[in-house]
Amino acid sequence: MHSRGLSGGTGSPGGPKLHATRRRELGLSFQDGGEHYDRVRPGYPADSVDWLLPLGAKSAADLGAGTGKFTALLVERGLEVAAVDPSLDMLEQLQKSYPDVKALEGTAEATGLTDSAFDVVSVAQAWHWCDPLKASTEIARILRPHGVLGLVWNQLDTSVPWVHRLSRIMHAGDVHKPGFRPVIGPEFTDVESHLTSWLDAVSPEDIMELTKSRSYYLRANEATRAKVMGNLEWYLYDHLGHAPGQLLELPYVTQTWRARKIQGALPR
Repeated sequence: MHSRGLSGGTGSPGGPKLHATRRRELGLSFQDGGEHYDRVRPGYPADSVDWLLPLGAKSAADLGAGTGKFTALLVERGLEVAAVDPSLDMLEQLQKSYPDVKALEGTAEATGLTDSAFDVVSVAQAWHWCDPLKASTEIARILRPHGVLGLVWNQLDTSVPWVHRLSRIMHAGDVHKPGFRPVIGPEFTDVESHLTSWLDAVSPEDIMELTKSRSYYLRANEATRAKVMGNLEWYLYDHLGHAPGQLLELPYVTQTWRARKIQGALPR
């Protein structure tokens, strides 16, 4: 695993900005299936959270926490953590793994958390489902003065040719785009970015199960799902020549952004 710096531009890991209604429709794909999501989705590199956390941080809120993939890193570092997600199914899975985490049903725009209660707020693999300006205002409300907002994405490293073709077959939206810069509200300043390149050891079957956890597949009809799986089987087994159960290294880039709450920033 290694990391490198990055200057941001414009764009989105999920493509053009989603219309609010479409964003909600796709987000609802993740309401169920917490156990499957937890089993097949990758975790996050330790380098990401170590770079994100401000010195002396003691408390964190993880928004869009899902089954706790990023929450785990916050817990491991001894922080007192609150996890918020709109899916009770996801939160139930999170609490099985992390019973000491305070889990709440809610969204980044309406967390239900206390004013000025946290040193850091993280949103991992979920900012593209949020209204960024409303979410920024809410996050500024629950952060302490000079608290840190962290936005994190695991992205397939499509600079590797076989991964680029794989991402097209999977219809994966979370691919690394070097010019990307997230929209963050005016309550925050000192926006910085950090990249971590790493490899996830997976089998061809793992990649197919990973595909089944993505919004495109979850919202597709049975004919489309069958076509996606057929194309993946051909690509992984016939074209690339992998054997069932064989481990291969799937390249990822984790992009981490941090921004500091402006002193005196108040909800608009």
